[in-house]
Amino acid sequence: MMKFRLGINYWPASKAMYWWRHFDASEVQRDFERIHSAGMESVRIFLLWEDFQPAPRRISEAALQHLVETADAATRNSLSLIVTLFVGHMSGVNWIPAWALSSNKLAGRFRTVSDGRVVEAQPRNWYSDTEILQAQILLAREVAGALRAHPALEAYDLGNESSNCVRPVTREAAMAWLARISEAIRAVDSHGLITIGLHAEDLEEDRCLGPAEAAGVCDFLSMHGYPIYLRWAESAEDERVLPFLGLLTRWLGGRDVLFEEFGIPAVRDVPPHERVPVFGEEQAARYTRRGLEMLHRFGFRGALLWCFADYAESLWKAPPLDQAVHERHFGLWRSDHSPKAALAEVQRFAGSERLPLSEEYDWVDLPADEYYRDPSAHLRRLYQNFCNSCAKEGVQCLP
Repeated sequence: MMKFRLGINYWPASKAMYWWRHFDASEVQRDFERIHSAGMESVRIFLLWEDFQPAPRRISEAALQHLVETADAATRNSLSLIVTLFVGHMSGVNWIPAWALSSNKLAGRFRTVSDGRVVEAQPRNWYSDTEILQAQILLAREVAGALRAHPALEAYDLGNESSNCVRPVTREAAMAWLARISEAIRAVDSHGLITIGLHAEDLEEDRCLGPAEAAGVCDFLSMHGYPIYLRWAESAEDERVLPFLGLLTRWLGGRDVLFEEFGIPAVRDVPPHERVPVFGEEQAARYTRRGLEMLHRFGFRGALLWCFADYAESLWKAPPLDQAVHERHFGLWRSDHSPKAALAEVQRFAGSERLPLSEEYDWVDLPADEYYRDPSAHLRRLYQNFCNSCAKEGVQCLP
């Protein structure tokens, strides 16, 4: 029996993105015990780029050792790891090593953080910058060497929503980058699976690295989706967005899909004037249940929740939490590790058998190779087609 893989995206509650520089193996062990006890199997972790590669030709041996200790903790708790490289974009901020920054002082869409502080600089484009590419090849090779044959390894993830950092100028540049990084990994670990963390904006726009390009090297594709950020969703809790994005990814890429991120920020007492919606915990639990039911119903590889825990108040004055208030509250656990209501909904799916892949694409009305000629318009139309198809077929969520 193939299982519907159930998992979590992980940063420690007390450290958030400052985890690796303040690593505590006992904390990871306790957190992984909680995750395993909740019935989850997969944990996605993120290698903050500057912590693992302080210079282009130098990899931190301490960080690699901490990575192995994390993998060992996963094994002790019957968990597998998806290890995300070159992070990169995270929670509304781009975390970039100083040596990988350009002299461009123009403000970007996202703040840039380097060495723990916000800087006025933008990332150099690793799809066209040979020095950055060579540095990434080195990191990919060293990480693969550290984890090769480790029983906890589930997959290498080549980036987290990387198009929010830099975009390839051409499709050919994107495919060349994918080939070089995947070759670096497979030269060391020929058995490790490879994926890449795509997100809804990679389907809303042609960013030259979408499902079709990723499918050239990936063993499976990964998609992220949050209705709270999508203007075309019918509401901030529109769970139909999740299977739609995943099915669109599978249709365009022709590969199996893991829904690698979904979630909703939730607090006990909802603040009255938050720019991005923050929900009550019971409301968030209902959305979590509906989202998991839909992803399970359409035969996806699995689903990973965003994220493990709310972040401690001591972190709220540091980026990204100083400005992204809602990012403080996405956890299935509160910052004191008490469970929220959504956790019980996740536990309902523990051990679920994976259902057959949905091959019904009657809502698609154009060839795949025409999609990116006008992706925004096609996406919106196809979403309405998908919703109509669901209604016609009587697809409903659990009561």
